[in-house]
Amino acid sequence: MTALAIDPGREKCGVAVVAGDGRVLEQSVVATARLADEITARVRQFAPDIIVLGNGTTSRSAEETLRKARPEIPIAVVDEYRTTDDARIAYWKAHPPTGWRRILPTGMQVPPVPVDDFVAVILAQRYLGTVPK
Repeated sequence: MTALAIDPGREKCGVAVVAGDGRVLEQSVVATARLADEITARVRQFAPDIIVLGNGTTSRSAEETLRKARPEIPIAVVDEYRTTDDARIAYWKAHPPTGWRRILPTGMQVPPVPVDDFVAVILAQRYLGTVPK
């Protein structure tokens, strides 16, 4: 099973495609205004079995957009509780601090880029039951 996960937001959304074994096939941050086009492109490329959608602030409007753009793919809504915190941890694992920032605990640092794509990965992995330890 392949999941296409979305962390919906007002201006930007995290998008990730995750294989059934938890491998991340693709992740990015896209403009909310382009969500339908971005999802359609990923459906063509990866043929996901399900769309996993975070239940955050703009999830209802994102769900409407997805149902219009891809009515043939089922949507599962997943709880976003603490995903931003988990995404920051995942970001720092993927991109360890360099230079003098190495001596600061990553818990005291803010990632220099949005982590919405990491949130989408976490949502997919939660749904698939493949969250890394």
